Amino acid sequence: MSVIQQLQQQLRRGEVSSVALVERYLENIRQREPQVQGYLTVTAAAALAQAQALDARRAQGEDLGWLMGIPIALKDNLCTQGIPTTCASRILAGYQPPYHATVAERLMQAGAVLLGKTNLDEFAMGSSTEHSAYQITTNPWDTSRVPGGSSGGSAAVVAAQECVAALGSDTGGSIRLPASFCGVVGIKPTYGRVSRFGLVAYASSLDQIGPLTATVADAAIMLQAIAGHDPKDSTSIAAPVPDYLQALASLPPTRPLAGFTLGVIQETLGEGLDPEVGQAFDQAVRHLEQLGAHIIPISCPTFAKGLAAYYILAPAEASANLARYDGVRYGLRVPASDLVRMYAKTRGEGFGREVKRRIMLGTYTLSQGYYDAYYLQAQKVRTLIRRDFDQAFTQVQALLSPTAPVPAFPIGSKENDPLSMYLTDLMTIPVNLAGLPALSVPCGFTRQGLPIGLQVIGNVLQETVILQIAQAYEQSTIWHQHTPPLVADGDG
Repeated sequence: MSVIQQLQQQLRRGEVSSVALVERYLENIRQREPQVQGYLTVTAAAALAQAQALDARRAQGEDLGWLMGIPIALKDNLCTQGIPTTCASRILAGYQPPYHATVAERLMQAGAVLLGKTNLDEFAMGSSTEHSAYQITTNPWDTSRVPGGSSGGSAAVVAAQECVAALGSDTGGSIRLPASFCGVVGIKPTYGRVSRFGLVAYASSLDQIGPLTATVADAAIMLQAIAGHDPKDSTSIAAPVPDYLQALASLPPTRPLAGFTLGVIQETLGEGLDPEVGQAFDQAVRHLEQLGAHIIPISCPTFAKGLAAYYILAPAEASANLARYDGVRYGLRVPASDLVRMYAKTRGEGFGREVKRRIMLGTYTLSQGYYDAYYLQAQKVRTLIRRDFDQAFTQVQALLSPTAPVPAFPIGSKENDPLSMYLTDLMTIPVNLAGLPALSVPCGFTRQGLPIGLQVIGNVLQETVILQIAQAYEQSTIWHQHTPPLVADGDG
């Protein structure tokens, strides 16, 4: 049984109230936040008030489902009405949106209690959560190391049990990479499966929102609440949402993956792969075989080209999306003698180094004389990557790879080498370019006790398939039962 299901049963039986549950997690925040630094805003008073109202509704016989009274957190690039939404940038310091993102609205309608907003790399641009303008989030398994990025705050607070579940966003691996580094489950749904309305845009053709949770079943519950068509998002898919929990329950108890054919992406193995990550991945593949899956090697020849294409396409979209932060309508405004100088000073002081780097790169690739040489070529590579995936899915139901080529690295170790940092997204980026669903599930630890993630990639709208594979693996292994030293040493 998942964490959410266990807590919900306690709430339904009256063994604990929603107020008491929120107080428990607020106490965990008080104890662990000085080390983790995963939250940018903690909404303690509002959370307790919301929990009190939910307890009153429950006393009247109302039941909103699995999430009623469950404490959650949201990445701070998801708009929340009257609650700061900063994108971890000085240019949005103190900004309070006048509306909720659709996913926030849906979770609150389902009775989830918002504990606060989590840290991220500024405007979701990064792989380590070191590029926040406010603080560096640490990894609960080893606080000298990064939690991954850009949804590092969300992954860290779930791993540190400072909330039950959280939402992140994934543009090139920003849910799956921190899930791998922090030893939690993270799922990036199909592009359009979850509404992006109210997500502050980084790269609009790549961004997607998804959950970070302790178990696969928890991820299924969260995804159920946020998935579905939204007329406010023109890219939202109008397709029925399956019952994800029911799909997990339908797996047979023995050899649950019999009938599944899974492909190991050959281009993700070999050079650049940490030996301990490679060994854990090999063992995970053999375990899936024991669960009944038929495993075959699959080649995606253009997979390795995804990184280069992404770092042309994503900055190009970012340069357009971030043009709106000019000091005129909202956010930071640095006074100057004229409008042009005000623009320059506001953006110069408001944006951090990594954001500036990507804006300049994107502006360059879109400029006259370079568009055809860079942006157009990258779009062609994106098409070829999608074709490789289409070909692969004629042979298999899902694809497998390590989530990241390396485990969590020390804070500051890649700060002066951006390319080395970008390479950590090597295995996650092609999924975003193709718009496919994928998840990371824990599959082992290094000798130093750092988590390792297994990536399961599905075809369009096949979230059910990847959840089933991950559930079968998770429930027949012990990795999800481990807790970080920070939690094991604490009181909660």
